[in-house]
Amino acid sequence: MSTTDEPTTGADQQGIEQQRIEQRLVDEVAASFAGAQDVRLRTVLESLTRHLHAFIRDVRLTEDEWKQAIDFLTAVGHITDDRRQEFILLSDVLGASMQTIAVNNPVQDGPRGGATEATVFGPFFVEDAPLIEPGGDLAGGAAGQPCWVEGTVRDLDGTPVPGARIEVWEADDDGRYDVQYDDGRVAGRGHLFSGEDGTFRFWCVTPTPYPIPHDGPVGRLLEAAGRSPMRAAHLHFMVTAENLRTLVTHIFVEGDEQLAVGDAVFGVKDSLVQRFVQQPAGTPTPDGRDLGERSWARVQFDIVLAPAATDG
Repeated sequence: MSTTDEPTTGADQQGIEQQRIEQRLVDEVAASFAGAQDVRLRTVLESLTRHLHAFIRDVRLTEDEWKQAIDFLTAVGHITDDRRQEFILLSDVLGASMQTIAVNNPVQDGPRGGATEATVFGPFFVEDAPLIEPGGDLAGGAAGQPCWVEGTVRDLDGTPVPGARIEVWEADDDGRYDVQYDDGRVAGRGHLFSGEDGTFRFWCVTPTPYPIPHDGPVGRLLEAAGRSPMRAAHLHFMVTAENLRTLVTHIFVEGDEQLAVGDAVFGVKDSLVQRFVQQPAGTPTPDGRDLGERSWARVQFDIVLAPAATDG
């Protein structure tokens, strides 16, 4: 007798019935959203339901584990405030942020190469950062080696983009953003605009590796998983211009040892690794700034913006 002809045992029948019960619930919950008039909302909720239930069934999640998950998400909510966004941090360390970016920022090529690649937004952006004049210093007293950044904003055809708003923010040499201090300082952030020829330039501090905040629930998750909280050294950019796709990206420091070890939020892309050229003390600066006996660095970062996405 072949295996297909073998009689179904009580245990097998019980397993089949259990699967039917579980699947019936999945279908029932998914169907409960059928009345949503927003088609996109209905699609998302039905898919979320099926994937969430598939996960629960796949790992045979226990009730205690589900309670732990709820407690964890509650803790993430409790620690989140207007200065700390633990949910963004959670999204980042799970790779969900980078996957969403990948889905929404497809590779776009032009006659002179591709658009600058996007990466994670991070939890430390602040609206209304100070305006920095061309060649100004956005460090605002942040500790670190002075760094001169310059480049040109262009579109995919290579045409310079004047008046692009360039938001920049970074951690100081101690690995902390200004909002992580309790004294209300504004440092290591600012915004400026590209000139008529698309060029921009400013001073900041040379990025260094630092740990993401790991004194909360996300940090405990990383510790339990045996993962490092360290991020590769980087400088944040957000660039906006009319009729062009908003770009959220970083530049990373070539030669940073953390690049070889890994980035806690999976944000590194090879095209974003830039050469920060070290300048000995006494080397003349591009704008004549007197740095005394301090060394400094400089980097060229040219930005290429893709066309704005169109509906349909």
